[in-house]
Amino acid sequence: MDSRPGRSRNPYELTDETPVYVISVAAQLSGLHPQTLRQYDRLGLVSPDRTAGRGRRYSARDIELLRAVQALSQDEGINLAGIKRIIELENQVAALQQRVAELSAAVEGAASAMRQREAQVHASYRRDLVPYTDVQQASALVVWRPKRPGGE
Repeated sequence: MDSRPGRSRNPYELTDETPVYVISVAAQLSGLHPQTLRQYDRLGLVSPDRTAGRGRRYSARDIELLRAVQALSQDEGINLAGIKRIIELENQVAALQQRVAELSAAVEGAASAMRQREAQVHASYRRDLVPYTDVQQASALVVWRPKRPGGE
């Protein structure tokens, strides 16, 4: 299922997460023996989807992960427990990055709403008010006195 909000996906559309490869094809694509794939599944390193008959179905993302596990094991000399921890931490980082993106979007939305509200407040100001400006020392003094009814 498509994890992006607001998007409905064609059920026949293939994505990187679509489980389509049987274990023999996945082994061939990853360059590993099928028994190695079964061991990785038992250890929780790469857990493919299962069919109704419990057969494993690997996705393109699973194949990519199998290759990464193999590279960490063969090229870097990391044991399988270490690789499992690396995968867990990478998944945790990805989840945290997603959360940061969600929170950033929420903050931006709140800031935008605040700017709109501020603009509404400024637009509601009375236009007959004049900002006060401090008058400097003047050299002349003018006194105004209203005329009184009845004379002077």
